[in-house]
Amino acid sequence: MKKLFTVDDFIVAGISGIAYGLGFEIPAILGYEEWQCVVICLIVGFALDKLANAVIFSKAVQSSKANRIIIFLAYILIATAIQEAFISWKNISVDAYAIQGYAFLVVPALLGFAFSMALRQYRIKKIRERYGDGSDGFIFDDLDKSEIDELNQQNRQIHGAFDTDLAVKTKTGIFVGEKKKNTIFFTGIPYAKPPVDSRRWKAPEPLPESDNVFEAKYFGASAVQVDYDGSILKHYRQSEDCLTLNICIESKRTAHKKPVIVFFHHGDFTYGGSADPLLHGENFTKVYPDSVGITFNYRLGIFGFIDFSEIPGGEDYPDALNLGLLDQIAALRWIKENISAFGGDPERITVMGFESGALSLSLLAACEQAKGLFQKAFIFYGDPMLSYETSEISKNLAKKLLQETATTTMEELMRLPTQRLKEVQQKIIQDLSPGPTRDGKLIPADVPTAYRDGVASGIEFIIGISSNERQVYKSIVGEKKYEDFISTELNSILRYFDARHPAEAKAIRVYIEEQAETMPLLKAKAKMYEQLYTLSTYRCAQKLTEGGNKVRLLYWNAKPLIENLGSGTVDVAAAFLGSHKAVQMYGNVQNRDIAETLQKLFRKFESGDEMRLFNNEIKGISAIDWKEFPRALIVSEKEFKCEPIADKLTEVKCRQCQADCVSRKN
Repeated sequence: MKKLFTVDDFIVAGISGIAYGLGFEIPAILGYEEWQCVVICLIVGFALDKLANAVIFSKAVQSSKANRIIIFLAYILIATAIQEAFISWKNISVDAYAIQGYAFLVVPALLGFAFSMALRQYRIKKIRERYGDGSDGFIFDDLDKSEIDELNQQNRQIHGAFDTDLAVKTKTGIFVGEKKKNTIFFTGIPYAKPPVDSRRWKAPEPLPESDNVFEAKYFGASAVQVDYDGSILKHYRQSEDCLTLNICIESKRTAHKKPVIVFFHHGDFTYGGSADPLLHGENFTKVYPDSVGITFNYRLGIFGFIDFSEIPGGEDYPDALNLGLLDQIAALRWIKENISAFGGDPERITVMGFESGALSLSLLAACEQAKGLFQKAFIFYGDPMLSYETSEISKNLAKKLLQETATTTMEELMRLPTQRLKEVQQKIIQDLSPGPTRDGKLIPADVPTAYRDGVASGIEFIIGISSNERQVYKSIVGEKKYEDFISTELNSILRYFDARHPAEAKAIRVYIEEQAETMPLLKAKAKMYEQLYTLSTYRCAQKLTEGGNKVRLLYWNAKPLIENLGSGTVDVAAAFLGSHKAVQMYGNVQNRDIAETLQKLFRKFESGDEMRLFNNEIKGISAIDWKEFPRALIVSEKEFKCEPIADKLTEVKCRQCQADCVSRKN
């Protein structure tokens, strides 16, 4: 994608070559000693090289084609004039020095490029040895046990002296972080009371104010979750006491308040957490030096999304239906109240979510309780209509839970140990998937219509769509869960179309049959589901635009290194966060050009700058003008393009699919 050499590079090299040459030759002619000539040569050459870079790669020059042409012509004229002047003065040609300058540019650059390509191929070779064709999904059974043990340690209260340079006082305590290179990490900070014992299945409660001092060196426990074969967090500590967050800042403090980026982890509301290496943030302050980064955990599975309303005693647990969302709101409130102590600006909070984290954000944008808690949102692969529109699934989940645990009341359920509930969840989750419900109270029943009516006013969006996300999901949860999910979701969508648009339902079935002639039926169904999902996400972006929101689309069309592992959430999260080491664990090698470009654009998004790159703002990358909906920034391994994508989202030729595709769970 990035050009190794541009015309601009050659112009700079020519100027540098002439500068180094003249910096040596003129002092030599004037009688200076050779070592003095070398020193003058290096000083003059380095100074003019920096000046040439600053001028030629400046925004004023690069943002205008006319200015670039003028600068290039000026260089040719000046070089020619210098050539003529020296020939007439001492009959000395500067050609040799210019050629040396080009050689100085080209040879090291080519060697560096060759080395980076060799290193990339080595990493690809190791990944292919590890994953083969990727049919077994993500593999994390060979992780370094010592690293896992280190992460699984727990923070303690500090009594006595502590390092005040690493301490931050919040309303709920003083937290002492850990410095690594130029970053201070505050890890495992509680943002609500532990939801254990009598607070199990209850809404999160605020922590009391405190002056106690605590370590903030280790991740809090992940939420109790399903241990899928392809989930990395099956190796890490899990607990009902999981409501913690992590903050990373530059070690060099500044007086001005920095924008805040809050990351909502991926998963399908049954797995995931901030301990995932993709979200560790070891490179965060390099990528976003003028921001504060935050990750956090929230309740998952039967601990976060279940309806006890038909269970004896269930009336005392009215919030259990959407506890995971209430946890997220509680985390955002803690952040807004306390982040200024870490140098963050509580009025400039940008949220970024992937998969279930993205779905959560798409719902919170329509939630009155979350109003004002964030101003910008990057939602990657999160359609609000993938949430449940009734609580039927959650009610059935509660009934199944009672059946498997041989209990009959909430009182009996409350007495069960965490491990027993985890074991039962591992079993019943294969048939019933927990998730948020658009209950009409916390979340509007019809989110797209609420978008159109302005419920998300004041929020600026980037909406991300992927062309190959379902394979990522399969790589985590395995073939059986994946097959059940695709079949269940597609049947739900078809029931919706059967009742409202039978001709379109027929078109969908015909498409699946045609695709199944050249591929396995499951793959044909998954392909259809992916298209319907992306169309529904596109429709939500359209409704947000109609509601007055600024919306930009991102279409991720980069090919995976290993087809069976897919390309989507994992690669996009790694690209935006700079997690190039972590993404190799997930079977891919990061494209640094894509990552650097997306990071630059996201910095502009969070700071409110114009969403465009001028030519060579990232050296070797052409100009990008990321316009608002309906255009989309299309990202592939070869290029960036900004153009409409409506005709790229589906191969199904049916009117209603294009205009009103909505995924509904019944």
